[in-house]
Amino acid sequence: MLFTDRPEAGRRLGARLAHLAGQDVVVLGLPRGGVPVAAEVAAALHAPLDLCLVRKLGVPTQPELAMGAIGEDGVRVIDDVVVRGARVPARALARVEERERRELLRRAVRYRGDRPPLAVAGRTVVVVDDGVATGSTARAACRTVRARGAARTVLAVPVAPPDWTARLAGEADELISLDTPPGFFAVGQFYDDFTQLDDEDVVACLRRTRSVGGRGAVDREVELIVGAVRLTGRLTVPAEASGVVLFAHGSGSGRHSPRNRFVAAGLNRAGLGTLLFDLLTEEEADDRSNVFDTPLLAARLAATTSRLRALPEAEGLAVGYFGASTGAAAALRAAAEPDARVAAVVSRGGRPDLAEEALPAVTAPTLLLVGGADHTVLDLNRRAQTRMTCENRLTVVPGATHLFEEPGALETVTDLARDWFTDHMAAAHV
Repeated sequence: MLFTDRPEAGRRLGARLAHLAGQDVVVLGLPRGGVPVAAEVAAALHAPLDLCLVRKLGVPTQPELAMGAIGEDGVRVIDDVVVRGARVPARALARVEERERRELLRRAVRYRGDRPPLAVAGRTVVVVDDGVATGSTARAACRTVRARGAARTVLAVPVAPPDWTARLAGEADELISLDTPPGFFAVGQFYDDFTQLDDEDVVACLRRTRSVGGRGAVDREVELIVGAVRLTGRLTVPAEASGVVLFAHGSGSGRHSPRNRFVAAGLNRAGLGTLLFDLLTEEEADDRSNVFDTPLLAARLAATTSRLRALPEAEGLAVGYFGASTGAAAALRAAAEPDARVAAVVSRGGRPDLAEEALPAVTAPTLLLVGGADHTVLDLNRRAQTRMTCENRLTVVPGATHLFEEPGALETVTDLARDWFTDHMAAAHV
């Protein structure tokens, strides 16, 4: 036997996937057997866990032999070789597909309830099962996440046949199996305990993963109505979070900024929630004057903060602002409002001079991070610091330029921001 049970296989698989830690990763388990494996992988990567619902289409006379598979969003994979070899007529195939489609919908309701699937668009998605046999369900799973806009797909399993990469070539960007032993005929032969799971086992596994101490982990797309506009964002709140950090992006950037997503992932790993969102609609962003309209951006940030505090996921949590470039000016101006109740502010390569008149009114502890090679912005931050009366600190990242693109620079920003928010949000946590 290769593995004691599914959780043990998942822990070993999580260690093999350590190179993905720190990326914007979602782990999707294939019910039922893949879910406990995926739960251990998600824990190892500090990534959110969800399901990838697929159903095998078994040959009517040999249900264990897959002639294809279906997934959510209408994904359908048919193995024509098996269909022809088993002489399955079209009507019989249609009946099997109809039955399995009903079961797919039933499981979606049973496992998720009214909770929508985790958003995968633009993210690295790790699809996990307890093993690969024919590959039909794995193929359907990979196609499902691609249809949902995943930027990169990784199919990871503890065990698979020796020829599995040839069978699934092109279905995922990366195929990972801990072992591909000869003499493979069934996944279960490589587990000491391969007990079949039921629906309640899946639900219990998800419940343990998502809820610690009464507050569940959240990772979802949100739409917040602010005045006459609808702002879109990504809300991630780990279980037991002490606060949520709102990101105010700089000019020409948005919620998909790889730099801010990198920082947000680091904050999430430290147990801090994040809201990555756009302060302007796409139409508004086309007008460059809006991008530098600090009063407008600050008002949007303040209104979004109020909407966030009304969400159940953020109730009672301290709020912080992370502002980049011109977004830092919006963060500081919003934090200067009398009723802001902001626990901490971090400015990355910020332009505090664009909020100069508001700086003396900022009461939130503020960390100014500037690259040592960003000379003009460094001078602006030094002058701004003289106008601030709140607790503040100016930290220079040696050798870094305005976008912190140098090796290790963004990691330094992430560590400094994490420590600043963690220290000040813990004190402000309600």
